[in-house]
Amino acid sequence: MQIGADHTDVSPVASLSLSSISRRLRSPGLRKATSARHWPGSMNRRQSSKALMETYRRAIQGSQREPLDTAEALSSSDSSPEKPDTYLNVESSGLPTDAETTGLVTGMDKAKLLGGLEPSPELVAIAMVYFVQGILGLSRLGVSFMYKDEFHLEPASVAFLTSFAAFPWVVKPLYGFLSDTLPIFGYRRRSYLIICGLLGSASWAAMGTVVRSPAGALLATVVGSLGTACSDVVVDSIVVERSRNAPQSTAGSLQSLCWASAALGGVASAYFSGSLIETWGPRGVFLLTAVFPLAVSAAAVLISEQPVSSSQTRLKSDKDSAGFLLSRLQVQAAALWNAINQRSILLPAVFVFLWQATPTADTAMFYFQTNALGFTPEFLGRVRLAGSLASLAGVAVYNFSLKDVPLRKMFLYTSLAGAVLGMTQILVITGTSRALGLSNELFVLGDSVVLTVLGQVAFMPVLVLAAKLCPEGVEATLFATLMSILNGGSFAGSALGSGLTAVFGVTATNFTLLAPLVAVCTLSSLLPLSLLGLVPNTTGAEELQRKADEDAAEQ
Repeated sequence: MQIGADHTDVSPVASLSLSSISRRLRSPGLRKATSARHWPGSMNRRQSSKALMETYRRAIQGSQREPLDTAEALSSSDSSPEKPDTYLNVESSGLPTDAETTGLVTGMDKAKLLGGLEPSPELVAIAMVYFVQGILGLSRLGVSFMYKDEFHLEPASVAFLTSFAAFPWVVKPLYGFLSDTLPIFGYRRRSYLIICGLLGSASWAAMGTVVRSPAGALLATVVGSLGTACSDVVVDSIVVERSRNAPQSTAGSLQSLCWASAALGGVASAYFSGSLIETWGPRGVFLLTAVFPLAVSAAAVLISEQPVSSSQTRLKSDKDSAGFLLSRLQVQAAALWNAINQRSILLPAVFVFLWQATPTADTAMFYFQTNALGFTPEFLGRVRLAGSLASLAGVAVYNFSLKDVPLRKMFLYTSLAGAVLGMTQILVITGTSRALGLSNELFVLGDSVVLTVLGQVAFMPVLVLAAKLCPEGVEATLFATLMSILNGGSFAGSALGSGLTAVFGVTATNFTLLAPLVAVCTLSSLLPLSLLGLVPNTTGAEELQRKADEDAAEQ
């Protein structure tokens, strides 16, 4: 589905602009995610893919169908010339029938247990996958300190490496297509989850043992990010399949369970990450992190899925297999291009990309806070914990108070407020906060909480807008593509931040021009507002659909 992250910057400090903080708030998912600049399995991505996905569903409930994952988009495409006879013929499990919800489970009414969900091995497996994707953020601080203290890299280099490590999140639709059309050992879901878990475990085990260079660390984090992004897509598709024919209340309960599992893992990782680094060091934390992806591989065997036999598919030979995959890809690409080529979709997508592509000085601030201010890993872990809880508060604020605010007004006001609050970082850099009698720790902690809440509120309309833009027939693929565009913007923003850090000469020991760097990055977040007219000024799906229909009629 996000976003996630659905992504991840290495800095655990408060973001300097709403565009940069929204990158954290993705996915793991659409994390679910909550940052596009993800380290493997960061909590940010998880909130962008499940925590936030649940919220945007609520925000547009009643006016727009739910966006589905790639599997649903492919399976619902009537234009597809070929479709396996048992395409997505997976046994539903974990969702009770109306009759079952009247029974008792160990003396409790099923309708009240887990929000109406019947406990099952598969339900445990789904929750486990999301929990693991949240708790993988345990290693985030460790990666930051490894680059800084063990490899002695400068902030600009670290910013570049972290942006590159997020690349697997840019091509998430590809994983959905492969999982839907290319079974491995007869399974479309189980096999991919097993492989993803092994990839993640191997990458973090390597980080804890054999990695001895920045290049090795980059390779390991990219592989781990690949495993996490792919597993995110696969488990999303499983949830979509199980929710397809379920009652609205039951499907919502399943989404809530996924969100809660990811959030629990993310909060736990934030709470323990700093103290574990002080006790075990980064490599010890990496070895501990390597254990969790194995739970994904183990949980895969609990997924209820019928094997796809050769008689049930049309992949009987290498030639047929290649022809089938090419045919499916052509159909999907044509439908996707027709949708994106509509002005009502293309122009808002351009705005979202530019909004995310503004530079950030987060990595430079991380170096300043650890080298100049002497912040310990334990304290930075507490900042992460406060930020995680604040992001949940931001979801609640948007869901209960702001979801009916027009999109343009939401982008305008949150961007302006974010720029003003982001400039307060300069007070810490120049020592003004200390002169005012405020401790650096208290100022940074409070700044992080306020900016995270505001950043979460600012990011929610992006998900709502993406959901509303998706026309019927390509909901899943287009939504995943829009999230990839969002992640691509974050990728570009991280790279720009790296370049600006080098231009301003900010290093591990020289912070003379850090304040101007922060000012430039923060104020640049206002530049996309000049293109705010590209965003539809509406909160309803009907106007967006009308514009999409008009564009289609003109073509």
